[in-house]
Amino acid sequence: MTLHSKLPKVGTTIFSQISQLAARHQAINLSQGFPDFPADALLLDKLAEYSRQGLNQYAPMPGIAELREQIAMLIQRCYQRDVSAELDVTVTSGATEALFVAISAVVQAGDEVIVFDPAYDSYEPAINLCGATAVHIALQAPGYRIDWQQVAKSITARTKLIIVNSPHNPTGMVFSQADWLALQQLVLQHNLYCISDEVYEHMVFDGAAQLSAHCLPELAQRSFIVSSFGKTFHVTGWKLGYCVAPAALTAEFRKLHQYVTFSSFTPAQYAVAAMLKQRPQQVVGLGAFYQRKRDSFAGLLQHSRFKLLPCQGTYFLLADYSAISDMDDVQFCQWLTTEHKVAAIPLSVFYQSPPNARIIRFCFAKQDSTLQAAAELLCQI
Repeated sequence: MTLHSKLPKVGTTIFSQISQLAARHQAINLSQGFPDFPADALLLDKLAEYSRQGLNQYAPMPGIAELREQIAMLIQRCYQRDVSAELDVTVTSGATEALFVAISAVVQAGDEVIVFDPAYDSYEPAINLCGATAVHIALQAPGYRIDWQQVAKSITARTKLIIVNSPHNPTGMVFSQADWLALQQLVLQHNLYCISDEVYEHMVFDGAAQLSAHCLPELAQRSFIVSSFGKTFHVTGWKLGYCVAPAALTAEFRKLHQYVTFSSFTPAQYAVAAMLKQRPQQVVGLGAFYQRKRDSFAGLLQHSRFKLLPCQGTYFLLADYSAISDMDDVQFCQWLTTEHKVAAIPLSVFYQSPPNARIIRFCFAKQDSTLQAAAELLCQI
């Protein structure tokens, strides 16, 4: 039999490749975006408690009511927006599922979807599976700001959707109020849908305002806003996220969601609901928590040969290695992992057409001891 792949250009992701290489060479893994420190004890205790209570069967398809109500209250606290827990909020098996379902809900064969490179690697495969085309707009170092006039010129009669991500993985760029307003204007002017990937929403640094598609009512009415409890509560392996969209979009979203995962990890939903109710300060303090790690790691690397780029949010830090090597970034990351025992991610893999740059991404969502050990190795290069 001959298999005709629907994703012929897709192979094993660079994240898996580098993590496997790091494990094989016992390197410190600063490549994949996951913490190496434990979650809050209350969260883990609640997970065990609800599991022992027998809450281990299917949750309601949209998510348990308690969690959706806590999500609605979280949005009110953070953005002063009222959403309906019943009609607007859907719990998903991670943000990646929410992104896939949101894209599938509105994109048809022949449509175009605008994405910004460097872009999270799940966007384009989901677009391609719909028979649509991803239109890539490349952002430039060091600031990776969006040129909204360029975006306007890229919109055609076939453009259906625009996907934005702020705070931005992998660059750490954060949208300003002017960015959000420019996005809203284009979405309304051209009758587009928007997916706002906000999984790092609570990781904004240096006193900047925590802004969101939630803050602009007209934009929010045409948007799927995707968030992640895995990122917020340091439990990426629980694969628990959510999508907020107006009722009509949510209804279509749930049609697909029910056939993708139907429902998500039940005891974790109860545990996260309890966490949001009893420890709201953990969400509020997340930006300061990761800013301290950013500043610490950057300080440790100040005497290295790496040139660090600005980081306004997320838990990723970009570094230019031009002073160290002429290797391309994939080769450099392989060399860094095998020869110097620190794993990072090459930036080129986030682009359709990579620029001629020597930049890699470090994840600083790690214990202080891990960052200290990694920095010592990096400063020896």
